[in-house]
Parts: sequence; structure tokens; C-alpha cells
Amino acid sequence: MRLSGNRFVIIGRAGMDFYPDPPGTKTEHATQFFACLGGSSANIGVAIVKLGGSADLVTCVSDDAIGRFALNELDRYGVGRAHVRSVGGEARNSLAVVETTIEDHQSVIYRNGAADFEMTAADVEGVEYDGYDALITTGTVFAAEPSRSAAFRGFELAKAAGLPLIFDIDYRPYSWPSPQVAAEVYSRAGAMCDVIVGNDVEFGFMAGDYDRGLDKARELVAQGARLAVYKMGEKGAITITPEGEITTGIYRTEALKPTGAGDSFMGGFVSGLAAGLPVRDAVLQGSAAAAMVVARVGCAPAMPTRAELDHFLSAQAAPVPA
Repeated sequence: MRLSGNRFVIIGRAGMDFYPDPPGTKTEHATQFFACLGGSSANIGVAIVKLGGSADLVTCVSDDAIGRFALNELDRYGVGRAHVRSVGGEARNSLAVVETTIEDHQSVIYRNGAADFEMTAADVEGVEYDGYDALITTGTVFAAEPSRSAAFRGFELAKAAGLPLIFDIDYRPYSWPSPQVAAEVYSRAGAMCDVIVGNDVEFGFMAGDYDRGLDKARELVAQGARLAVYKMGEKGAITITPEGEITTGIYRTEALKPTGAGDSFMGGFVSGLAAGLPVRDAVLQGSAAAAMVVARVGCAPAMPTRAELDHFLSAQAAPVPA
């Protein structure tokens, strides 16, 4: 599968991440923090821009200092925000307090009354989809209304414009009213998409049986998806296409933290597809980007540049599947 270009519209959230500083500090012992842009969709946008593509975000942020922080960070990284709307009232931007640790890692996520869930159909209807080459979204947009209906409306409009839909499952149980609702909504979304990316737990969740995740990924492709990436952590990934399956390994790294890998993978992977790389090479580019990010502090600031990623790939042999 190849994309016609590297102009992406991304539906999803932008927020703030706090990291206890210096790296390795436990949150309960911290006296200072490092702040940076957060939110899976915003992180993916940064990853794409750093690799030479363009990305515009569609979401809502709170009309306060934290929302303005997110807007300023999007500007700093070059992620388009013409379709990011500020909302007042009690809505607040998402906030994550994330440790730069591996052992006993703690991430505390604040998503109560999240501003991004205030996105409406009018927000997605204001986008000119024919100006892009693909739409990307992460699963968190579907966790509450009116964001859920807005995201599905965005899917309809993007499909009508001929855009492939790329879906990062990104299941966060704390955002959903129940696992049953989440499984039903994710299955509906997955059935509409051309590319579905998730880990073994997320596909298993969609299947309703954690032992049947790979079957679910294969089923989605059999029913019309062009590609599904089934990630298995240290065991690598199985990429399923109508033509067959591709098994890849992971790049070894000295990880500082477990977070950011999925967003970085998506940015590297879709940038590879946009550049015309074979699917296997695009997956390996995503895996390399993920390995780089977990070895650095932060998510958005840790995303590699084109030069950094090319250097990393040239210095290492392709990993052997586990």
C-alpha cells in the first residue's frame, strides 16, 4: 500500500505532559517538572512534521492558559491548527504526568471533562478533505459524545473525498463508559478504515477475546481493510495485507520510559508509506522511530527528525523477528 502524498489531517487531542525532572525521578518525590506537548494525535502530527510531512489537527482545546500552551506548542512544531477550536465552560485540556522510568513506571492521566470531547460535527465539516492524502485518528476520539459522532462524520467526509482512513486503536479504558461500548464502537470504526494499527491487547479487546486478537486483525483485512499492523511488543509485529503477512522484529534500545512508542511508530510508518516505501520498510521505519522515542525524555520533543531517523536506520541492521 502507498499513499499519494504526505499531507495528513489528524482528528484527536492535544494536551500537556508533565515529566518529573530530572529523568528517573518518581512523581511523588518530584519538586520540578518538564512540560511539553502531549496527546496522541498531536504527537503523531509532530512525528510526521519532523519527518518532512505536513499535518493539520482537528480538535478542541480549553480556552485557558493550558489550552493556549497546547496551541503555542503546535505552532512551534509546525502542526496546523486552523481546525483547532477553543471551548469555554468547565472543559479542560487533558494532562498527563508521566515518569521517565521503566521500573514501576507511573503515568497519571487527567481526562475529566476533557476539552477534546467537545469536538462537534461542525468542526469536522469545516475541513476541506480533498487537500489531504490521508486521515488519521486515534481511538480516544470515540470515547465520548459529541466527539464520537463528529469523528464518524469526519470518516464519512474523508471517504467521500477519496482519502484512506488510518486508525490507531489506542484503547484507554479510563475514557470509556464500559468495555462493551468501547468494543462495539471500535469494531464499527475499524470496519470503515483502510489501515488499522494496534497492539495484541487492543486487537484482542476488539475481538472480545484476548486470545483472538490476531484473528481480528486478519478478519479486518479479509473484510476490506488494506493493511493491519498487529504489534506484539518485544516480539515485533505482524503486518497483514490482502497479499500476505509480513513479520518484523524490533530495534533494541536503552529505554528510559515505555511511553510515546505508539505515536512515534505511527508517524514513522505513515511517513514511510507516503514516501513510497514497501510496507515492510515502512513498518521498520516506524519501529526505529519508536525505539528512538522511548530512549528520550518526552514524546513530542523526542520525535526524531528525518536526519536522525535515517542515521539510526543506516547504523543498524534490520531486526530479526522474535
